[in-house]
Amino acid sequence: MTEERLHKFKIAAQRRQANLTVILENVHDPHNLGAVLRSCDSVGIKEIFVLYTDPSLSNRNQIKLNKRTSSGARRWVDVHLYADVEACFAHVRKNYDKIYSTHLEEQPTSLYELDLTQSVALMFGNEKDGLSEMSLAYSDGNFIIPQMGMVQSLNISVACAVSIYEALRQREAAGMYTDKLPMTEMEQTALYESFKERQLIRDKRPITKKIS
Repeated sequence: MTEERLHKFKIAAQRRQANLTVILENVHDPHNLGAVLRSCDSVGIKEIFVLYTDPSLSNRNQIKLNKRTSSGARRWVDVHLYADVEACFAHVRKNYDKIYSTHLEEQPTSLYELDLTQSVALMFGNEKDGLSEMSLAYSDGNFIIPQMGMVQSLNISVACAVSIYEALRQREAAGMYTDKLPMTEMEQTALYESFKERQLIRDKRPITKKIS
């Protein structure tokens, strides 16, 4: 690994926002998952949670989806896969104080009125069914992305990107990417070493040729 690459690992580890995450429920399109992962890595999110409460999504499909989203971002953002709602939210609550969901109700809060500098998880469902009642039971509040057009809906990956980039805006203004870093030096060092290990694993991966 070059010094330039190692320096990039160090800066990325320093800027990781360990108190900001995303929860996706029943989002099974690998393209959407891949797009969300790239956005999360770009913002500095360390991990995300992918929850399947739909019985039609078997464990085999979950593994398949996990592999299909193994793009560059997948290597740097940890993905926690869950089929058990209680176990998923127990994990989330252990590391994050608030959970906000994109669920329409009579008076949802605007995204731009949320304090996204706090320890928070943002939860998104798929475009067809939204979030399940089981997951909504763990939500601390609902938010909406203001829209001015005729079609009042956004693709899940777009909605997620808009939301977490608002978090980036707020956190950058609060100095959370510079002098008020969410992670301790020890945590940054551990993540830096983890990045190096992930790169080494990738470099040692055997090259496979497609047989036609």
